[in-house]
Amino acid sequence: MADIDLDAFAHRYIQVWNEPDAGTRRKTVEELWTEDALQVLQAPEAIREAAQKVGMRNVVLEARGHDALEFRVRTAYEEFVAPGAADFRVRGDVQRLHDIVRFSWVWMPLAGDEPQGGGLQVLALAPDGRIATDYQFIGL
Repeated sequence: MADIDLDAFAHRYIQVWNEPDAGTRRKTVEELWTEDALQVLQAPEAIREAAQKVGMRNVVLEARGHDALEFRVRTAYEEFVAPGAADFRVRGDVQRLHDIVRFSWVWMPLAGDEPQGGGLQVLALAPDGRIATDYQFIGL
């Protein structure tokens, strides 16, 4: 398993979600995730509630491969960061156990001191140190 600087890795992961340049964002996606990497997202509460109303108990969202991951990162950037009021940040609790890395993150207003959102990342690494599976849990 590749030896990585955990804090630098987590900050680089979060920084790609804040990256305004499309070319840099795409290059970073390719460097962070394997070609067929999978991101599995716990659906936001509003989506889970709507699904439960029609009898769907488990709502999981998935993006696989560089194109889908870049689309996911770009749309999150456009919705949450591009307006210029907030950005994503690591909470500073990066840990690794074998090939699993976990850390928390927040969505923080630039002019405030209280997070407006956040979540937990659990990343399964490939032998080359890139992300093979990316589990994202939304919620503080």
